[in-house]
Amino acid sequence: MKARKGSVLVGILWCLALLSVVVVGVLHSARLDLMVVKNHGDQIQAHYLAVAGVEKAKALLYRDLKERQRSAKDHNGGMDNLPAEFKDVPLGRGQFSVIHQGRRDEAGGGGIMYGVTDEESRLNVNRATAEELRRIQDMPPEAVAGIIDWRDPDNQVTPGGAEAEFYASQASPRLPRNGPFQTVRELLMVNGVSRELFMGEDSNQNGLLDPEEDDGMDSNPPDNRDGILDAGLSGMFTVDSSVRNQTAAGQERINVQSADEKQLSSVPGLSAEIAKAIIAYRGQNQFENLMDLLEVTAGPPQGQATPSPRSQQTQPAAQPSNRGGSPASRGRATPANAPGAVRTEGSGGGPKVISDDLLMEIADDLTVSTEDQQPGAVNINTASVDVLMCLPGISRELAQAIVAYRKSAGFFPNVAWLLKVDGMNRTILKQVFPKVCARSETFRVLSEGRVSSSGARKRIQVIVRVSANSIDTLSYREDL
Repeated sequence: MKARKGSVLVGILWCLALLSVVVVGVLHSARLDLMVVKNHGDQIQAHYLAVAGVEKAKALLYRDLKERQRSAKDHNGGMDNLPAEFKDVPLGRGQFSVIHQGRRDEAGGGGIMYGVTDEESRLNVNRATAEELRRIQDMPPEAVAGIIDWRDPDNQVTPGGAEAEFYASQASPRLPRNGPFQTVRELLMVNGVSRELFMGEDSNQNGLLDPEEDDGMDSNPPDNRDGILDAGLSGMFTVDSSVRNQTAAGQERINVQSADEKQLSSVPGLSAEIAKAIIAYRGQNQFENLMDLLEVTAGPPQGQATPSPRSQQTQPAAQPSNRGGSPASRGRATPANAPGAVRTEGSGGGPKVISDDLLMEIADDLTVSTEDQQPGAVNINTASVDVLMCLPGISRELAQAIVAYRKSAGFFPNVAWLLKVDGMNRTILKQVFPKVCARSETFRVLSEGRVSSSGARKRIQVIVRVSANSIDTLSYREDL
């Protein structure tokens, strides 16, 4: 009887043990399910926190545009680094940050900055000439030829390049686009552009310097361990840069090719006499860009015949002596017959009527183009040394001088102010003028959302173009 009772007790204990195992298993599975659900929910929350960062950046970009237009400033640097607006902004159960990796020549010295970057600080791969591409440091000739062949509309092979026949014979067959690049990452399909050349140290293409990208040879990718992100061509190129052909105040520019005397003389600094001289000059000469305004001369004195443009040599214009004066007084032209007028003879027989300083005063109000947009323009207020030195005539030393000037003297009010930079001259600026601008309208926003309790994180990158009437999203990425 006792043995039977003991067997029953053992059976009950075994049942309890099995039941305990089942209960523990069920609880463990339920806990895992709850954790999966919670983590999924946190990922969704992190996503929308990142979206909140993007939307806030859009709102502040629009506000910044309106403020710049009201003050008639092309650039103020206000969106580059704003920790108060973009660093660890609390929202609900988490927070968001809008971040980007600083460059060596920026205030952050290569560290994390809280703000947005502009596409006009980069070289537009669809607009850059072969010569400009060759000026990129360590750029292989076959990569230059490959880029040109990929985007040109024909199937004629550039020396060193590749067209449809080559790409079709590869292990992963493809065809060149024979049109503009749609994204920068499309460069990875181009013959001559290696992953190392394109990505540099930024192996995950998130635009940030991660620990494994700053540890030397300890892990992939190989890097120089200098605390600065080398993003290769991906950090230097864009396909989206473009600015409107408008003044800093958002008004339509006056075209010196077609404007009448009244329109020209409405520009502050341009007198009726100068307007007449511009109209007379364009009757015999085509304005290639605004630098040609420096060649406009006053008419000859009364009773003196106007010499033929081919019959005399054009003398260089006298340099103004008041370059440090205030914008309000700088560059006011002196009438040709006034005492003390500079008698620099030009093709019209009279003195030059527009000085360097006057050009700096009026350049933002004038244009020679009938186009509404200036695609591919490089912003002289934000471009790096490496991008600036791709432009025609600009050496590394001159590019460094441009960056040094805007750091010490402030941002350039317009392109003509490049004449103030040591080493810049009229010849170089005439080459550069059509390729540069002094403001940006296309911006890259990298937003990171984080849920505090679990550490769930999500990053979103968008490229937007801001105008007085809208903010348009040009691209969107979540795989960062």
